[in-house]
Amino acid sequence: MDRDASLPLDRRLRQEILFARERVYHFAQPTPLERLELPELDIWVKREDLSPIKAYKWRGACNRMAVLTDDERASGVVTASAGNHAQGVALAARQLGIQARIYMPRSTPRVKQDAVRKLGGDLVQIILSGDSYDEAVSGAKDDAESTGAVYVHAYDDLQVMAGQGTLADEVVLSGHGPFDVAFLQIGGGGMAAGVAEWLRTYWPDIQLIGVEGEGQASMKLAIESGEPTPLAQLDIFCDGTAVRQAGSLPFEICKQHLDRVETVTNAEVIRAIRCLWEGLRCVSEPSGAMGLAAALKCREQLAGKRVLVILCGANVDFLQLGHIAASEGAANMRTRTIRVRIPERPGTMLQLLDTCFAGLTITDFQYGKVDDDAAWPIFTVSSEDPETLAGLDGRLDKGDFEWTDLAGAIDVRFRAIPLRSDLLAHPLFLRLDFYERSGALHDFLDQRVRDRANLCYFNYRQSGERIGRALIGLDFASEQLREEFVAELPPHGDGYRLCEPLPSDSAARLTGRPE
Repeated sequence: MDRDASLPLDRRLRQEILFARERVYHFAQPTPLERLELPELDIWVKREDLSPIKAYKWRGACNRMAVLTDDERASGVVTASAGNHAQGVALAARQLGIQARIYMPRSTPRVKQDAVRKLGGDLVQIILSGDSYDEAVSGAKDDAESTGAVYVHAYDDLQVMAGQGTLADEVVLSGHGPFDVAFLQIGGGGMAAGVAEWLRTYWPDIQLIGVEGEGQASMKLAIESGEPTPLAQLDIFCDGTAVRQAGSLPFEICKQHLDRVETVTNAEVIRAIRCLWEGLRCVSEPSGAMGLAAALKCREQLAGKRVLVILCGANVDFLQLGHIAASEGAANMRTRTIRVRIPERPGTMLQLLDTCFAGLTITDFQYGKVDDDAAWPIFTVSSEDPETLAGLDGRLDKGDFEWTDLAGAIDVRFRAIPLRSDLLAHPLFLRLDFYERSGALHDFLDQRVRDRANLCYFNYRQSGERIGRALIGLDFASEQLREEFVAELPPHGDGYRLCEPLPSDSAARLTGRPE
């Protein structure tokens, strides 16, 4: 319902946010605003992750459905969503007694489907349609056209935008303002538009910065192009903001109020997720941390300013947490991935670790023997000190090592570790669980392996646990030397918790040799 379509869009939106004030709190309560303690920064976080659906989307969905006429309610509603908006529609459907059909991509995790069913009960029907959000939207709109149901758009709707704007009203009324800068993440733009309109109304001098992922900057493209334009490619790591084309109504508001659009990388988002965990003990979904990611990226410009960021959601898939935690973006340290050429003879790997890698943390180590004369191990190393990491080049060059930077190498990312079994004489593969402390892995190799065998295989990636786990291959000159090594090797020792040979069938599969 648009009370006066003759008014400019910004005035209509302000008017509707005022009316939304009365409606949305029949469905849920305001969310808190908390200060995030960070050195030299004054950042406040709007905790939309503490809403009934763990995201802000309930506001727009509930506001839109609350103004449906009796005939529209009887016809039911239909929408498309991959998660948060669907939960908002389900919440409103149950409280208002409205039948809702929700189209979701077939790839939608079951945890999100279950959340929608729990919120909506028997009033909600989930229809899995297509493999992407765009395909789900197409199915939902076809449904609405053929059945007469009301299509509830996730962002390109005045009432939806107004509902999202109520979170800005809570910020204004919190007493913690005025804010100098606000970072507003953008998917289709509904939240950014509603919040920007309200904050600009009460704090005219506030700097409003839109935030998008580098691979999903549809609003930035729209502003540059002068109209909403579809992206050719779409990164979906920040799935809550993965929208191929900005909404038409949000675009009109955002181009008027945003001072600029900042883009962030997935690694920067992951670091922000970690920052929120360490500072507020909350787990954000990737899209929810984008605003903070941009603030941290621009921290030098924020000295002495009061900054608002919005934790817009916490509906992260449990299985995705492992990827986030293991990613190099989660570390506070800088990292590099390089391949080094060393002679294929006993002791050279340890010599490399003792010299060039001194003072660095090895977070990933991949190696498989593919040549009798030379080895090309791949290391990902990190350090809190950028000078120590930068000095690696000089140390490698001084040692006359041939090396290559492998940043972004796809075979490294997917851990494609080659190994030629025909070059192995008497191999032994070990599972090693060692304590993640400085020197533990080095000490094991130095004390147990040096000068006794050639390292022919190594597969290790830091997981963030206190225990590191590696799969190691050693090649011996004779069967007798291998048997003596196994006989003398204690299963537990200084610096490691477990070391045991792989069963023969596992070793055979690894090398491709028949048992």
